[in-house]
Amino acid sequence: MKALLPLALLAALGSLQPASANPATLYQQHCQSCHGDNRMGAMAPALLPQSLERLKPAEILDTIRHGRSATQMPAFAERLADVDIQALAGYLKTAPEQPARWSEADTAASRVVYADPARLPAKPVHRADPQNLFVVVEAGDHHVSVLDGDTLSPITRFQSRFALHGGPKFSPDGRFVYFASRDGWVTQYDLYTLQNVAEIRVGLNTRNVAVSSDGRWVLAGNTLPETLVLLDANGLKPVKTLAVRDAAGKTSRVSAVYDAAPRHSFIVALKDVPELWEISYDPKAARVYPGHVHDYKMGEALSVDGFLNPRVTPLDLVLDDFFFDPAYRHVIGASREGRAQVINLDIRRKVAELPLDGMPHLGSGIAFEEGGHRYMATPNLSSGRVTVIDLDSWQRVKDIPTLGPGFFLRSHENTPYAWVDAMMGPKKDTLAIIDKRTLAVVKTVTPRPGKTTAHVEFTRDGRYALVSVMENPGELLVLDAATFREVKSLPMAKPIGKYNVFNKVTRSEGTSH
Repeated sequence: MKALLPLALLAALGSLQPASANPATLYQQHCQSCHGDNRMGAMAPALLPQSLERLKPAEILDTIRHGRSATQMPAFAERLADVDIQALAGYLKTAPEQPARWSEADTAASRVVYADPARLPAKPVHRADPQNLFVVVEAGDHHVSVLDGDTLSPITRFQSRFALHGGPKFSPDGRFVYFASRDGWVTQYDLYTLQNVAEIRVGLNTRNVAVSSDGRWVLAGNTLPETLVLLDANGLKPVKTLAVRDAAGKTSRVSAVYDAAPRHSFIVALKDVPELWEISYDPKAARVYPGHVHDYKMGEALSVDGFLNPRVTPLDLVLDDFFFDPAYRHVIGASREGRAQVINLDIRRKVAELPLDGMPHLGSGIAFEEGGHRYMATPNLSSGRVTVIDLDSWQRVKDIPTLGPGFFLRSHENTPYAWVDAMMGPKKDTLAIIDKRTLAVVKTVTPRPGKTTAHVEFTRDGRYALVSVMENPGELLVLDAATFREVKSLPMAKPIGKYNVFNKVTRSEGTSH
């Protein structure tokens, strides 16, 4: 009933509460009804350390004090003493007294279907080209915008789950987009009818999801609990859950899951054990992989019981970040210790060490062809450079100096340029533009001085580059990809990423997969 009382009375009640109250008691009094027992989430997100790891302490304090606009999260600055707010914020960053658990039954019970997939109309309800839509993840207020890539104007904007992973995934035809939130929710959204189709909570902390190239499956990878969850892509019905552990029984968090379309398989990167997993979803595959406790055989018909039995590639270190060569025969991986390797997925072993040091961000790398050679290029999280590697010889071709440590590198088949940010350093407001023909920086642009500017995505034809001003409030800038001049700006709430349907489903060499 407190929410119905006048603000002045609420303030008076808050001032009567003793300072330095037990934070667990504060949670039960003020947070439990929305965020759930044991902080696992209910109508509001989970408040576990894993769920909050990307929030700075100041952001957590600000949310408790002032609430969140456009949500049901209230402000507590007038109800709680500041010392109690600080104690509560610290409490949320610690592990619960009882270990948080999430079972297959919990997953099944969480599923909500909003629209019968069998009754969805065959054509879009809007006039935009469905292959040239952009999906924009706005972290500032947990919303998603859908843009018409031809007019570069919004079609719709809707509220998302809390703290979406920046990289949504698409069905092969581009009709559906799948989102994963940090606290375990997977959402299927229909870009034809602009509505949610289904949602399901697959865990308490989820890294990301992958969609199979045949459009049948969604695979979610969790860090809490340490599981893989297989879902039917059409309606998100749970199919099977696999505990992630090595041959000795050691459990591991999932670092990421990927779809390797040419191989008709998922690739799973592990965070705590030196292994790389490959899970085939080809129903016609008949393969035997001898020599490992996880080996499996797939018959002519897809067996769900045998489906999540991975082909394991043993490694000599844990690889934290990854890049695939265009044929998906090789994984280029880097560890946090500064080592990088090339793993051949066919023979299941390392075939080369790579001259990559520091913290290369391979997951945001690009591939391109120039002068008859195939190259990959990656930014670096710890130094101002882009490293170019020859994909035939696995040798470093060049280190291109940039303005500072960068997170994203992006390009397109129809442009000779690659764009890289420096968002991890003092030049966070400036993008460097690299000529792929000369491997040199030819231009820098600072569209919004002093504001973090990063993550470029191109229109379907490569004519325009969309750039995020990652502030709240922020902007989505449209720049001409040839002249680098700004042609349009759209207000956004910290747009952490935007994704063009055509570029994603065709696996453009200039964007992440």
